[in-house]
Amino acid sequence: MEAAKPENEAGRLAMLHDLEVLDTDPEQEFDDIVKLASHVCGVPMSLVSLVDADRQWFKAKVGTEVDETSRDVSFCAHAILGKDLLVVPDVHEDRRFADNPLVAGDPGVRFYAGAPLVTSDGFALGTLCVVDSEPRRLNLDQLQALRALSRQVTAQLELRRYAKALNRTVARLQDIERRRDDFANLLAGDLRAPLHELGAYLASVSTDREPDPVLAEALVRTTRRHLDPMRQLVAHLLAMADPENEGYEALHLREVDLTRITERAVQAVRPIAATKEIWILHGQGPPLPIYADPVRLEQVVMHLLFATVKYTPPGGRVRVTTVDEGGPGVRLDDLDQPDTERPSLFTHLYYSAVAQLEDGPDRGLAVAKRILDVHHATLALSDRPGQGTSLRVVFPAITATLAPQ
Repeated sequence: MEAAKPENEAGRLAMLHDLEVLDTDPEQEFDDIVKLASHVCGVPMSLVSLVDADRQWFKAKVGTEVDETSRDVSFCAHAILGKDLLVVPDVHEDRRFADNPLVAGDPGVRFYAGAPLVTSDGFALGTLCVVDSEPRRLNLDQLQALRALSRQVTAQLELRRYAKALNRTVARLQDIERRRDDFANLLAGDLRAPLHELGAYLASVSTDREPDPVLAEALVRTTRRHLDPMRQLVAHLLAMADPENEGYEALHLREVDLTRITERAVQAVRPIAATKEIWILHGQGPPLPIYADPVRLEQVVMHLLFATVKYTPPGGRVRVTTVDEGGPGVRLDDLDQPDTERPSLFTHLYYSAVAQLEDGPDRGLAVAKRILDVHHATLALSDRPGQGTSLRVVFPAITATLAPQ
């Protein structure tokens, strides 16, 4: 049975294409997530599936070599109609899928579970799904982990879109600076001189006697000669006055509590940590007000914590604290365990987040660093054998931060 279209289909497709992710190359961050989803759920196949107008395309996949399928046979097209998991323990017993070609033929689907990738604007772009050729049921921990991993996929997609908007903002502000230099020239010479000349001609013809035809003709010529430059100046001034040209569409700053944002990020990642038997040690700290984009900052903290969990060996410990030392901050400690493999978090954080190398091991960390830069946050990274890797992110105190206009 072919799935119905979501009520917000037009906006959903617009958002999906605005992400500019369709038909892009594989990326390690998404590949890691499907591998983890496959492992956690104990199934051979996992996919990050993006539902386009007439197809579903796989941004990441494990257990199949197929890149896309038609939307009319897509299980995920059904999953995006809801906001929570779609779980089908045995597709033979579900009339929506019993006659699906993917069930009768290759790959012989019998089990499906998909978590919608729902953006902060409410658009379900696709799913993180797990598939098996045998009927099965997932336990509560597996379901929670699948939900948590789907939020990681969505956060990655949104953070990259946000980072692109920031790049446009920077380019636009640089253009404004160039225009300001042009305005200085216009005001100093191109505008002052013609106005002086026009004023002199007007003074000559504004008398009680009949206007001198020669002066009148000169006034007309002068006006025509300077009309276009003056129009250009007005257009530039109007562009400068347009708030949209300041690039604030990428920023939604307001006063938020860093401690509360960190708590939500911890709760979002805990189900994933549990699958690796990693303890997240976190105690509630005092309120720490900062100016930030609450949605994007929560996604950034969530990704930093997810990276910490991802690169920590099974059975490890991660400590998360929020403190006000030199400014409101959050600290992540990847603690070494005696006689166990050392965490590899430091290398990933250094090359991706600190050095921001384009070919760094984790592009998502580089995006997170770019967004932290916009928040004027500073990063401190340390690594000591026996103590582990520590990452500290410090924000400006709210009293020292100018509120957005």
